[in-house]
Amino acid sequence: MKVKYLDLPRQFKNKTLWKLLKEAFETCQFILGQEVEEFEAKFAELCHTTYAIGLNSGTDAIFLALKAFDISEWDEVITAPNSFVATAGAIFAAGAKPVFVDVGPDYNINVDLIEGAITKRTKAILPVHLTGNPADMPRILEIARKYSLFVFEDACQAVSASLNGHPVGSFGDAGCFSLHPLKNLNVCGDGGVITTKCGETYEKIKLLRNHGLINREEIACWGYNSRLDTLQAIVANFILAELPFITERRQRNAQIYDEELQGFSNYISIPPRKTGVKQVFHTYIIRVQKRAELVSYLSRHGIETKIHYPIPIHLQKPCSKLVYKRGDFPECEKQAEEILSLPIHQYLTEKQIHFVAKKIKTFYGLN
Repeated sequence: MKVKYLDLPRQFKNKTLWKLLKEAFETCQFILGQEVEEFEAKFAELCHTTYAIGLNSGTDAIFLALKAFDISEWDEVITAPNSFVATAGAIFAAGAKPVFVDVGPDYNINVDLIEGAITKRTKAILPVHLTGNPADMPRILEIARKYSLFVFEDACQAVSASLNGHPVGSFGDAGCFSLHPLKNLNVCGDGGVITTKCGETYEKIKLLRNHGLINREEIACWGYNSRLDTLQAIVANFILAELPFITERRQRNAQIYDEELQGFSNYISIPPRKTGVKQVFHTYIIRVQKRAELVSYLSRHGIETKIHYPIPIHLQKPCSKLVYKRGDFPECEKQAEEILSLPIHQYLTEKQIHFVAKKIKTFYGLN
């Protein structure tokens, strides 16, 4: 049996979608326009925010959120070291300094450690809803209010996730989302979104994403070229209608894995599942012993796996100037040695999921 990590070709084999794309090529309206505005309105409704702004990537979503709030040189932004490198990369691109805080067993930033990282230069907290699991936003907002800090949510992996009924992207000053092909809500290339409840922030980011243009001839400020393409908005609108199905299937798949793999803590560790949390499982990550051997064994049996992410950001070469070293974030570093992402996409069958779980248990002699 073959178990792919992802099955994008199946998602795009749809005649209705191709008809919509063909119509766009007939009109040649490729930049912004009706389809982008339609997607922005639907996305804002999904996130329970007043506004959403379509952009060309999740990385730019973080970057432009920082720029919209004048985060710049000498400013510090607190975040987690176990995210994709784009989180810290966007902070660097804005001219600021990422300050890392270790994570907890749920892979999200350890809120108990945030206050200890705050200095007079701290301007914002940037929690990451890793794997599609919301960080502890109520406590993060409480700390932010205490120290007068901005909060930007890296929700790139967490579209449709929520905490106590409140969607991610609706807690902070801005929510930052990715529409990368690997995401639950994806397009056929790069794409991103910022959500906000603030009209002033909305207007500023609209300018920043489009060269600062007021009209074709005038600019209000220096900006960037970070627009969501019309073709990508057409794909996003189409897949947005499928998002409830995608979310439900991924949650179902995760529940099957949880039931199959729990009770073997000497070999397999499943992160805690918290009440009041709607987790959407962009990835299904467990911690395992003898990871390299297990990955090889699963591959020989036709099962694709990934590691998100094997090298923490603070140990990456460009972070050497930040004077972080191995051992500074022990939980993050230990997780990086053990984490493994299993196939979780919406097209998996229950038979395939049971097959993956069975092979894992067989490897450890647990059957």
